[in-house]
Amino acid sequence: MTAVKKHVEEWFKDLPNTEQSERMKEDIIQSLEDRVYDLILSGKAEEDAVNKALVEFGDLEDIKVELGAQTVTKRNPFALHLGFSLWGTVLIIALVLFINFYYTPDVIWFVYPTFAVLWWPLSIFYKWLGRR
Repeated sequence: MTAVKKHVEEWFKDLPNTEQSERMKEDIIQSLEDRVYDLILSGKAEEDAVNKALVEFGDLEDIKVELGAQTVTKRNPFALHLGFSLWGTVLIIALVLFINFYYTPDVIWFVYPTFAVLWWPLSIFYKWLGRR
């Protein structure tokens, strides 16, 4: 069952290579291989049996924490909001600028909505700084 071993190796790649983690890895591989053989005996195709066994096994986060894996820091969600607000602001200002120069080229009024729209990314930027 090389597919099972590949998946388990991928799961354990960010763990320190200790005796305890190697034992845990071998136990998981053995357990998954047994489950795959049971599923094959019940009539499933090998690929389907491997996929079902992997899905049934679930998440390894608790095991990784126990074995001392590096915790992944989550990204600041306001970084995405900041990018969205910047692109949205640019598009709105471009639209207002186009409308101003297309319909009323003699009067420059696009500056006023531009200042109003600039508050959107500015407020998100300060929220992003606060969460950093």
